[in-house]
Amino acid sequence: MNKKILLTTILFVSVSMFAIALLSQEKNGSEQNKQGQIILFYGNGCPSCIVVEEYVEQNNLEEKISLEQKEVYYNQDNAHNLVEKAKICGLSTNSIGIPFLWDGSECFVGGQEIIEFLEQQNNEK
Repeated sequence: MNKKILLTTILFVSVSMFAIALLSQEKNGSEQNKQGQIILFYGNGCPSCIVVEEYVEQNNLEEKISLEQKEVYYNQDNAHNLVEKAKICGLSTNSIGIPFLWDGSECFVGGQEIIEFLEQQNNEK
């Protein structure tokens, strides 16, 4: 009887450890994918945003860089996502400026700062 309990316990612990290891690997992989993700938050009609959008278009960056663009004035989900990214960077959520770029780990605010970042990314490709 004790052998059955011992064998069951060993089997349970082994399966549990395997499951934890597998879940840990999946989590690390998804975090790495998010860090490669670049998101540009903008607002329709925002003058600085237009400058960044024109830079992206003129340099065909959407073909060279994985860049997702999210409008925040009329899309509350995108605006909420922007606030989440600002919190991660330790920025005040009371007055978040746009354009705003998230590269998966860092935040860039303002047209010139974003253009410099995009230029660097483009040069590395």
